[in-house]
Amino acid sequence: MDKTAKTQVLDLLVVGGGINGCGITRDAAGRGLSVMLVEQSDLASATSSASTKLIHGGLRYLENYDFRLVREALVERERLLAAAPHIIWPQRFVLPHDAKIRPAWMVRIGLFLYDHLAKRKRLEGCSTIRLRSHPYGQALQKRFSLGFAYSDCCVQDSRLVVLNAMDARERGARIAVRTRLVSTRRQADIWTATLEDASTRRQYNVRARVIVNAAGPWVADVLKAKLGVETTKHVRLIKGSHIITRRLYDGEHAYILQNADERIVFAIPYEGEFTLIGTTDLPYEEEPHSVSITAEETQYLCDSVNHSLRGTITPGDVVWSYAGVRPLFDDGSIKASVVTRDYVFDLDAPPGLAPALSIFGGKITTFRRLAEHALDELKPFFPGLKPAWTERAKLPGGDIANEDLEAFVDDVQRRRPFLDPKVTRRLARSYGTRLERFTAHAKSGADLGRDFGMGLTEAEIDYLRQAEWAVTADDILWRRSKLGLHLPALAAADLAAYLTRGQVGLAKSSPR
Repeated sequence: MDKTAKTQVLDLLVVGGGINGCGITRDAAGRGLSVMLVEQSDLASATSSASTKLIHGGLRYLENYDFRLVREALVERERLLAAAPHIIWPQRFVLPHDAKIRPAWMVRIGLFLYDHLAKRKRLEGCSTIRLRSHPYGQALQKRFSLGFAYSDCCVQDSRLVVLNAMDARERGARIAVRTRLVSTRRQADIWTATLEDASTRRQYNVRARVIVNAAGPWVADVLKAKLGVETTKHVRLIKGSHIITRRLYDGEHAYILQNADERIVFAIPYEGEFTLIGTTDLPYEEEPHSVSITAEETQYLCDSVNHSLRGTITPGDVVWSYAGVRPLFDDGSIKASVVTRDYVFDLDAPPGLAPALSIFGGKITTFRRLAEHALDELKPFFPGLKPAWTERAKLPGGDIANEDLEAFVDDVQRRRPFLDPKVTRRLARSYGTRLERFTAHAKSGADLGRDFGMGLTEAEIDYLRQAEWAVTADDILWRRSKLGLHLPALAAADLAAYLTRGQVGLAKSSPR
């Protein structure tokens, strides 16, 4: 850290590089505050990269009467689709009706509310389907005759986190990845935080007027052990696991499958060649760093699919799996599946002492609104705070004309005819208009450097290091993209070697 940064008193120090931390950092930087975010690992390295990849209202939350949460999520679904049409896209879901689990009238009421709790501009409404004559029914078992279709959105969750961090940096925030919060001291109205750079083990201090604790599964630990703050609020850790198989059915629609235990499991087209299946909901009391799917969870998800779809899958059909811990606000619910997905703030601001704001709970769909609410909580400490601004703001790469991704893909292909059409689509889906930053100079594929497979070139890799904080092969293959599903192990090893050769000085540099 330079001398100026050492002596500067920041307005906010944000702890946690998941979706909530990056969203708050972006919002605060855009309102004129000086902000630094610290993340002990890579951005989106925990909960925010282990979601079901959905931007959704939460149809099943209606059964728990979470109408406010569902309405807020439906409003945000439209806003986020407009803000990032490259990494968020409409997805049609098919719900085969099982009268033994939920009566048809109950489902119809829920879908009516889903269509009408908030204005819907871009997504198709709900409909009733006769599955035995509709293409949506072809992959389902013959016992299903009635079904319902509705719309939500899919998202590249890790990229959503990174884009928020990029936008924050472009508005003046500092993003310090692989930087651990060691300890803090509260000295009247200023926090002094000791940080440690993971690569050098060098420790240094920063000062801030407010600390925002957005540490996700570690929120309670940071609050007590690092900030020295006691609270009556608690986080409940719920593990959610997913499996990925080769594509199970034709078509671009997804299924929402009902189980006898009253839980639902999604089966979603994924990365062109695969089907994403999840999630489980299990209480979790171990260290969040080392979470993984169990054999029992894998079998449960296979059984859920086998209960509704034709054909049979086994654990041997799983090509990849992942698990994450959701830090839900503990509202006292007995069943993990009904614990609220809403968010709660804990503001510790004794008179004369620097405040600390901790975030409990939340869901990826409502991160932007959560960030606005967090800044509302902190407004009394920053009288000159600029007004909220993110409601209609584009995320980096999202300024696609008319939000028409297909027209954008066609235009990129016309201007870069040397790109394989599948690569063009992947780049457009990942970077939107930002792909120009590493392809504008290219007159041929050779101008982009070595191709490590699936069109992942040196030019793209260098951009990810310089602009998106990528350091390791996993950062690129499993968070900035999902190319790890497509590339052989040898390609991953070659990528790791390339990154090692060019690593020094790039991980925290500014984009070119």
